[in-house]
Amino acid sequence: MAAKFDTPKLFENIEIIDTPKYEADTMAHSSPFVAKAKHNEPIGFPGELVDNWEEKAVFRLGELVDGSRALRTFLDSCVKCGACADKCHYFLGTKDPKNMPVARQDLLRSIYRRYYTFAGKYFPKLVGARDMDKSVMDEWYSYFHQCSQCRRCSVFCPYGIDTAEISMAARDIMDTVGKGQKYSNEILGKLHTIGNNLGLPEKALANTLEELEEEVEEDTGFAVKFPLDVKGADVLLITPSADFFAEPHIDGLIGYGKVFHQAGISWTLSSYASEAANFSMFIGSSDNLKKVAERIRDAARELGVKRIIVGECGHAWRVAYSFWNTLVGPFDFLDPRYPAPQHIVEFTHDLIQRGGLNLDKEANDHRRITFHDSCNVARASRMGNIPGGQFILPRELITASANNFFDMSPETIHENTFCCGGGGGLLTDDLLELRIKGAMPRMQALKQVVDEHQVNTMVAICAICKAQFNKALPAYQFPMSMITSLHHVVGDAIQLGTKD
Repeated sequence: MAAKFDTPKLFENIEIIDTPKYEADTMAHSSPFVAKAKHNEPIGFPGELVDNWEEKAVFRLGELVDGSRALRTFLDSCVKCGACADKCHYFLGTKDPKNMPVARQDLLRSIYRRYYTFAGKYFPKLVGARDMDKSVMDEWYSYFHQCSQCRRCSVFCPYGIDTAEISMAARDIMDTVGKGQKYSNEILGKLHTIGNNLGLPEKALANTLEELEEEVEEDTGFAVKFPLDVKGADVLLITPSADFFAEPHIDGLIGYGKVFHQAGISWTLSSYASEAANFSMFIGSSDNLKKVAERIRDAARELGVKRIIVGECGHAWRVAYSFWNTLVGPFDFLDPRYPAPQHIVEFTHDLIQRGGLNLDKEANDHRRITFHDSCNVARASRMGNIPGGQFILPRELITASANNFFDMSPETIHENTFCCGGGGGLLTDDLLELRIKGAMPRMQALKQVVDEHQVNTMVAICAICKAQFNKALPAYQFPMSMITSLHHVVGDAIQLGTKD
């Protein structure tokens, strides 16, 4: 039976979002299902909690600190100034003080101090140092799975402390000793063995794409193709596997197909690497991060494409933009005239700038649109060749495709954007209460533009955001159909069969 909880109430004004009066341990009961051996072992972790796990957890923490100057700095430099305290959507939505970023960091920092600082070894009580034991592990498992690694707190931290890195380290340690999260680890196992998060085999993927071609041709009258494993194509598209079957994601895939069709670009998907997402980042596993990225590189080489384009997935773009070159680069076998990697938004924006697409903005006149900046795009990547391109280009695609666009309040967009509430490997129904409460700040900002501008459509370029809003919107009395893909809007505006 699903847990019962109260959805936070929305206020009339965005300014009402303020530091709540905290309520201790309101979310102490919240934790995801624990991974079993069949989930852990395929990705290189113990199947259950190992013997002497306390010592091994402390040892792994030491390895991570020794291997990352950034992590050590983050653990050493906090001065408890409180600048981050009210910046976390989970704290704002749950009121649990351990969801303040500084308090969540201290769950790991207290162990670091005990074993890896002079003061913690000899004067532990004076510096808040703790021994590693079961109560600590239970606290870690609960509260480090109440962080979506959105990095909003780091924007406001005067020292630039990145809670996401600390959460990733804690999850890595827990996986290393055999206490992993079922949702993320099971998904990674499917990706390694089959090629996508859904466990969708090649034949099923091919049939899905064939059926989609038939549906689009019936709807539009044009033979828009969704090719698979085509050698020598110009473009390899990697996209979140949700795009292959689920609403509103599939409308984005249809939009990609229309863009390629209208521009006359040869492209393909890969059955071997049909997944853009890389959940390894969520669990802080560099080995798995590299292994997933290598699938994409290998597929691009095998197919002989000229460039790789990443679809609408927030953390997939972060991994591609921030990690690919050091993980599995260089991509010197691709055409050097094109960015490597390239986002579908960059690709489509460039086509529009060069007159490669005919768009009818009136086709979207039934929509009054706002845009949700997804965390991993907004705070961990860039697009195009201009500062802030990750904010500018998606909005220019919307305004090129539609007449009615309204941004949410400035303090809730761009680098200050609020998380959807389901990122960081938390998009699982065993964490539904956390997800709904964590969505409150974004829903509050949405309410303002709905009230002031009668907005009826929210566009996002992240598969996790779209899936999360399918749950969050109805909880806050908004229609589920409000959320859609950016390339759904673009695709509806494209005038197939015409060219400038």
